[in-house]
Order: sequence, then C-alpha cells, then structure tokens
Amino acid sequence: MSERNIRVEPIDRQAVEDQEVEIVERKGIGHPDSISDGVAEAVAGALARAYLDRIGKVLHFNTDETQLVAGEAAPAFGGGEVVDPIYLLIVGRATKHYDGQTFPAETIALRAAREYLESEIPQLTVGEDIVVDIRLGEGSGDLQDVFGEDEVSVPMANDTSFGVGHAPLTETEQIVLEAERRLNGEFADENPYVGTDIKIMGKREGDEIDVTVAAAMVDEHIADLDAYAEAVESVREFVAEVASEHTDRDVTVHVNTADDYEEGSIYLTVTGTSAEQGDDGSVGRGNRANGLITPNRSMSMEATSGKNPVNHIGKIYNLLSTEIADEVVGEVDGIRDLRVRLLSQIGRPIDQPHVADVHVVTEDGVELSDVEADIEAIVDAELANVTDITRRVIDGELTTF
Repeated sequence: MSERNIRVEPIDRQAVEDQEVEIVERKGIGHPDSISDGVAEAVAGALARAYLDRIGKVLHFNTDETQLVAGEAAPAFGGGEVVDPIYLLIVGRATKHYDGQTFPAETIALRAAREYLESEIPQLTVGEDIVVDIRLGEGSGDLQDVFGEDEVSVPMANDTSFGVGHAPLTETEQIVLEAERRLNGEFADENPYVGTDIKIMGKREGDEIDVTVAAAMVDEHIADLDAYAEAVESVREFVAEVASEHTDRDVTVHVNTADDYEEGSIYLTVTGTSAEQGDDGSVGRGNRANGLITPNRSMSMEATSGKNPVNHIGKIYNLLSTEIADEVVGEVDGIRDLRVRLLSQIGRPIDQPHVADVHVVTEDGVELSDVEADIEAIVDAELANVTDITRRVIDGELTTF
C-alpha cells in the first residue's frame, strides 16, 4: 500500500466514446493562441537550459503570460502584404541576479522567441511581419523561497493547484489531433499554400462524425479563386483520408465554411495565420497539455506552456497526469475510460500530491477491484519519478500544447 494519498474509484458516467454527443477541438501551431504558447514554452526551455549551463540549476522564472496583439494585412491572389505587424509581448518573471552573477534573461528570451518563430512559423518574418517585445520582472521573495534555491531531491510545489489527464483518446480525439499535425506536417511540406493556422473542430453525434477545418491559405501560392477552391478541396480530401485511418464511423469533412465565393470573401492570408488580421492570442487559451480542447472531459484551466518545469504544478501535474493516464491504459487491461486528477499543496513535495484521484470506467465483465491495485502501483511509481518530467521538458521531449 502506497504512503501517498492515491484514490481509485469509478466514474459515475459513460465512457466518452459511448456518449451520444462529443466535441473536440485543436488549435493548430499557427493559431494566435498557439503562437503565444509556442513562444512562451520555447523561451521557458531556453531559460532553463541557460540557468543549468551558467549556474548549475534552474532558478525561478515563468513566461506564461505572453500575449499576442493582431496586426493588419492586405492579402491578394499571388501575394499581398502585411500593413501593420503583429505584436508579441513576452511577459513573466525571471531571476536576473544570483550569487553575484548577472543573468541576461531577456536577451536569451528574445533569441529563443526569434528562433522558434523562424523554425515553426516560417511565413512570418521576425521584425517585419511580427515584432517581439519583452517584459520580465523578478519574482516575489515568498515565491522564490518556495521555489527553493537550496539543493533538494524533490522540489516543493509553488502553488496549490491541480492537473488533469485522460486516456485513451477517443476516435474523434485521434482524428482532430492527427489531422492538424499532419496538415502542418507532410501535407504542408508538399502544399505550401496551406498556412500554419489550422483549427479543427470535431463533433460526433452517435456514429456520425463531422470535422470542421478552418485553414488559412497563403496568398503567394494561390493564383486565383479556382486555385483557392482546389486548395480547399485538397485539404478536405486529406482530412477525410486521415479520419478513415482512425474510425469506421461515417465522417463528413467541411473546410472554410465561412467562405462566400460570390462575394469574394475567403480565408486568404499573407502569412498563413489569422494573427495578421484581427485575431489576438494568449498563453493558456488554447490546447490543453495533451494538444486538445475536450469539453466532454475534465480539464485544468492552468496554462501549461511557459511555466517553470521544476516546481510549477500548472505544468508538471498536467503533463504528469496525462503520462499516468497513458501508462495505466497501456499496461492495465480492462479499462474503457480513465481520468487522473493530481492536486498539489503549496510548499509540499511535488511527489506527494494532496491527492492523486483516478476515476475509471471498466470494460464489461471487469470489476474495479480487479485492476485497482495495478492502477495504484503505476500512479505511485510515476509520482516517485516526477522529476523526470522536468528533465524531459527541458530537453524538449514533451509538448505542452
């Protein structure tokens, strides 16, 4: 029996896959909220690695309040222009002075933001299409004390907060997640007219799945309205093919449903993102730690991106709960649906949550008592190894949105 406060109990509901209506959303990497998430996390990783390299340990910081203010653009077939650049403000806290050393936190952060944008959102020219600014203050004394700059084996939680994870993904969740990733991957590699701002909404009613795709098209690669219509159809066909790999249910795919060809109103952009024209963004307003927005599931409102990976529960427990859920479903037979909730208490070791609460829907013929001990053992082992989450985040092995 674990000394940790681990609870395993049944969920008083159907598995999400068996519910009559399911809604799933993903905001693609070029969505304004995802740009904010991506930059915040890139900066966080760069700061953490720089602290380790220069000082030998990660000091107090967070960049999870990063904001994006939309610009203005004039798209046109064959190529338009950005009239007023996007403004991105990296906001947060960072330790800039430690043990007689001065740490160039803002310089490191600006470099990391530029490198991320150039790598992941290549249609945006930094300094022209998007302007990056930064305001990093230093943390309050009480939080820095909780952070703990003395060497300890297990850090203390910086906040009383919680993280939530679930498994396995439903067919609709798999379709939404995979479709965006592959549109922004193999499909975009061969079809540069598709921008990075791809938002996908999945809706399942019974055994009928509707997938609605909003895909920003890059005007430089679209010659005219006919070419645009062909591009839209190619996206629709690709998403339908992806969906067929994950389900035998009936799937209908819609793309850019707000278009009005007769009025000439279409989703044409200069840079491949709606951030160029009136769509602002903020860290934490988009995908949860598993890459999805899932109103049929319990979710934490904490932003995962940009938070410190050493002791910030809003990051660690959202990632860890998802890892635990995946591990349990992968190792324990007979589970139809599983939810993990991890609650911290400020100042308490992060491997000792206030409660680790696991809710389970078992398959027909399987009793909770048949699997309870195995579930608890996995949760206990994952919590004992919680600091591995920190290492994997700093090494860039885990995604946060």
